Amino acid sequence: MNFEEYLISKKIDAAAFRLAEPALFQAWQTEFDQMHVNSFTVQKLNLINPIRRKYQLKESPKETEKPTTPAAPADTTQTQPRVARPMIKPKPKIN
Repeated sequence: MNFEEYLISKKIDAAAFRLAEPALFQAWQTEFDQMHVNSFTVQKLNLINPIRRKYQLKESPKETEKPTTPAAPADTTQTQPRVARPMIKPKPKIN
């Protein structure tokens, strides 16, 4: 995973971020290349949300469109019958 794929996974527009704050983008990219993805996320956890709000990734039209296929009716013939569960009573408190 490269840095731009990481930003997309965090819903950050990499191009807008790079143009608006090139120094911060370069610093983050250098740090990202030197450590594991999870370590980078933990280290920048409080800084990612403000950047995400500033440079929010616009969803592509393909992602926003939902398939319009009708839902298939549920097949109720293969469901298992409900089984009664044992009732557990709490222990009485003795003072």
